[in-house]
Amino acid sequence: MACVAVVVLLCWIAFLYQVTGWGMVQIWWRSETFTHGFLVLPIVLWLIWRARDRVKLIAPRPAVGMFFVVALVALGWLMADLAGVNSVAQLAFVALLALTVPTLLGMSVTRLILFPLSFLFLSVPIGEVFLPQLMEWTADFTVFALRLSGIPVFREGLQFVIPSGNWSVVEACSGVRYLIASFTVGTLFAYLNYQSTKRRVLFILVAIIVPVVANWVRAYMIVMLGHLSGNKLAVGVDHLVYGWVFFGIVIMLMFAIGIRWSEPEPVFGLGTSSKQMGLNEAVVSNNSSPSKIWLAAACFGILVAMPHILKWATAVTPRLTEVSINLPDKLSADWVALRAEVPLALQFKPVYNAPAAQTNSVYQSKEGGIGLFLAFYQNQDYERKLISSTNVLVTSSDSAWTRVSSGTRQTAVLGDLVTVRTIALRANAAVNPAREARLRVWQIYWINGTLTANDYLAKAYSAMNRLLGRGDDAAVIVLYTPYTEGEGSDKVLESFLAVNYAAINDALVKAKSAR
Repeated sequence: MACVAVVVLLCWIAFLYQVTGWGMVQIWWRSETFTHGFLVLPIVLWLIWRARDRVKLIAPRPAVGMFFVVALVALGWLMADLAGVNSVAQLAFVALLALTVPTLLGMSVTRLILFPLSFLFLSVPIGEVFLPQLMEWTADFTVFALRLSGIPVFREGLQFVIPSGNWSVVEACSGVRYLIASFTVGTLFAYLNYQSTKRRVLFILVAIIVPVVANWVRAYMIVMLGHLSGNKLAVGVDHLVYGWVFFGIVIMLMFAIGIRWSEPEPVFGLGTSSKQMGLNEAVVSNNSSPSKIWLAAACFGILVAMPHILKWATAVTPRLTEVSINLPDKLSADWVALRAEVPLALQFKPVYNAPAAQTNSVYQSKEGGIGLFLAFYQNQDYERKLISSTNVLVTSSDSAWTRVSSGTRQTAVLGDLVTVRTIALRANAAVNPAREARLRVWQIYWINGTLTANDYLAKAYSAMNRLLGRGDDAAVIVLYTPYTEGEGSDKVLESFLAVNYAAINDALVKAKSAR
C-alpha cells in the first residue's frame, strides 16, 4: 500500500511539474554534455531493486517533520520558476521526487536507498556554470606549460599566440564534459565497489580532480602537436577526437587502479535475520496504518500544488500590443543619433535572443561616439528571457570580436552609486583590418526600474516583482565606445550615462506601460 501511495504521488508531481521535467529531457536530447541524463533514472531504479530485500523488511512510517522541507523546496521551485532559473527549478523538481520516500516511508527506508535517491540529482543538467573558471584554468596551465617548454607565448584573456599560430580556449576546451562524465561514472563506481564512506569519498574526489588535470594536459598536448607538425595535426575535427581518446585512456587507468582497493559487498541470503542485516527490530515491526500513509500523501500533494496556485494568482495578463523602444534623435548634452554610415569602430551588436523589443543606435558628440544597445523583455519564460547563457555580448564563435577581460565599476546615476559591468573587446584584424582594435563596453540590467549588474540579484528582483504582481519587465543596457589608454573611454561612458540615463529610463518605462 505504501508503494502505491509513493507511485501515485510521483505521478502527481510529474503532472504538476511537467514543464520543468520536459525542459530537462529536451536538454538531455540536444546537449551531448548531458545525454547521460537518460540513463540516470534506469540506474536509480536498478539500485533500489538491488536493495529490495532489506527495504521490504522495514515498516513504512511517514515522517511528519519532512513537510517543512517539502514546503521550502516547493517555494524554492516557485522563486526559480518566476526568475527563469532553469537549473534551480529542475533541482527543486528532482528534490520533490526524492522527498516522497522519507516523507511517506520514513527515514529508515531512506537510509537504505540514500545513494540511489542522491544519484537522481545527477539527471539535472547543471555544470555549465563552471565553464568560465574551467576555461581560465585550462588557459593558465597551457600557457604555463608552453613557456616551460621554451615556447614564447603572448596571452590576452583566453587567446594566446605562439610562433606557429593563434590559439584560443573555447567552451569545448573547458573539460566540463569530461568532468561531468567522470563524476557521474566515478560516483556509481565508488558506491558499487567500496563499502566504507572514506574510500567512496576519496574516489569521488579523484574522479573530480583527474579529468580537470587531464584536460589541462590534453590542451597542452594538442597545442604542441599543432606546433610541432606545422598545424597539420590536432586541428579541426581530430582536435576533439584526440581529446576523447586521451580522456578515455586516463579514465580507464583511474578505474583500473581504483578497483584494486575494492571491498566486497555483504551478501544477505533468504535466511538472514533483520538483526544480521543491521536493522532495528522496532523499525521492522512498528508499522503505520494505510490511512496515515494516504493522509501524508494527500498533504504532500497539496503542498506541491501550492506554488502553481500562487503562480496562477499572481500572473499578469500578457499584452497584446507590439512593444517598441523609442529613443529621441537628440539626447542631452548634445548627444545626437548618427544616421549616416556608422564608423567601423562602432559596428557592434550584442547577442540577445527573442527580446520583445530592441534598439542599437550610435550617438555622437564632441566627446566622441558611443553605441547604445537596449533589449527589452516581458512575459518571460524558459525560452525567452533576459538573463540566459545564450544572451552574451559576443559568442565564442564570433569572428569579428573577442572578449579579452571583464570587471566592475561604480558610477553615479541620478544621484545614486550603481555598479556596472565593464568588458574589453578586441577586434579580429584578420576579418576587417580597418576596424579599431578595441572597444570598452559597459553593461547593466534594468529590472522594472531597478539597476543592477549582478545576474543573481537581477533574477531575485524579477522573481519578487512577479510574485508581487508587478510583471517581469526587464532590459539590458549596453554602452560601448572605442577604447583609449587610461580612464579616457570609461570617463566618456560615465558622462554619457550620467546625463542620458533619464531619457533611457523614460523609453523603457514607456515600453513597459504600452498597451
